[in-house]
Amino acid sequence: MLVESVMTGETLVAVERLSRRHGQTQAVDAVSFTLERGQILGFLGLNGAGKSTTMRMLAGVLAPDAGRILIDGADLLDQPRRAKQAIGYLPEQPPLYRESTVDEQLCYSARLHGLDRAASHRAMAQVKARCGLANVGQRLTGNLSKGYRQRVGIAQALLHDPPVLILDEPTAGLDPVQAREIRALIRELGRERGVILSTHLLPEVQATCSHVQIMQSGRLVFAGALAELQQRRQSACLRIGLNAPPPVVELARLPTITRVENLGGGQFRLHHAAGAAPARALLDQAHVGGWDLWELTPERASLEQIFVELTLGWETAE
Repeated sequence: MLVESVMTGETLVAVERLSRRHGQTQAVDAVSFTLERGQILGFLGLNGAGKSTTMRMLAGVLAPDAGRILIDGADLLDQPRRAKQAIGYLPEQPPLYRESTVDEQLCYSARLHGLDRAASHRAMAQVKARCGLANVGQRLTGNLSKGYRQRVGIAQALLHDPPVLILDEPTAGLDPVQAREIRALIRELGRERGVILSTHLLPEVQATCSHVQIMQSGRLVFAGALAELQQRRQSACLRIGLNAPPPVVELARLPTITRVENLGGGQFRLHHAAGAAPARALLDQAHVGGWDLWELTPERASLEQIFVELTLGWETAE
C-alpha cells in the first residue's frame, strides 16, 4: 500500500490502483505508477486506450471510482487544493479566450492561480520568455497559429511554477516544425520538473520522453524507462542470401530456428528463439553444405512492431 513516506525525496506523483468506468466500459483499470523529478513520462496507446481519462483524473478534473493519487505529497482527494497547486495542466484543447490578447489571457490565468498583481506580472514575464511568447503579448489568441496557441497553453500551466506538468496530446495537429519546437520546450521543462504527456504517436515518445507507459483497454501493458523498451529490439531473426540454397526444411532444422520465410531470389528470413545466436551454426552449415552464403543480416524489431505486439498482441491474448 502507498503511504505518505513514498512521497519523500524526488517522487512527485504516486498513483495506486486508479480505476474509472464509463457506463459499462472499464476505461481505466487498476493503474499504478510513480513519477520522479526530471522524468518525462509518456502515456502511449491507441485511441480509446484510457490515456486521456487517466490524465483528467491526475489533473483533478475527473474523479476516480477507486484508487489513490498523491501529488507532491498531497492526496488529490483529501487535499485537493494543495495537490492541484502542484499541477500545471494542459488539456488537448487549450482553454483560451480567442478574443483576449496573450497578455490578458495569461494575466487572467495568473489571478485564477491566486497570484497578486505584482506576482502575476513577474510570472507572466518569466513564462513568456520561457515559452517564446515575448513578442506576441498584444496579439489576440484567436489570431495565433496552433503552435503558438499550444505555447500559450503551456505558459498558462507554468504560471504558478508547479513541480508537475500534465500535458494531453501537446503536439496534436501541429505541423512538423511546430511539433519539433514544442517537443524541445517540453524536454527543457522536464529537466527541473516531472512531466506526464499522453500521445498515440510513438515518435513523440522517442523524441521527448525518458520513460514510457503503454496502455491498452484501460490497463498498463508496459511501464519503464524508454531504454528498457529499446532493449526489446534485440535481433529476432536473420535475413540470409544463398546462391545454392538447400530445401527450406533443412534450414528449419538449424539449431534454435523456429520458422523460415522464403523471400525469393535465394533470400530467406530465419526466425529464431529469443536470445539465441544461430549465426555461428549457420555459417558452419553453409560452409559444409556448399550453400554459397552471400548475405547474413540480423533484423531487429522496430519500436512500432514492439508497440503493436504490446497492444494488439496483448488484446488478442485476453
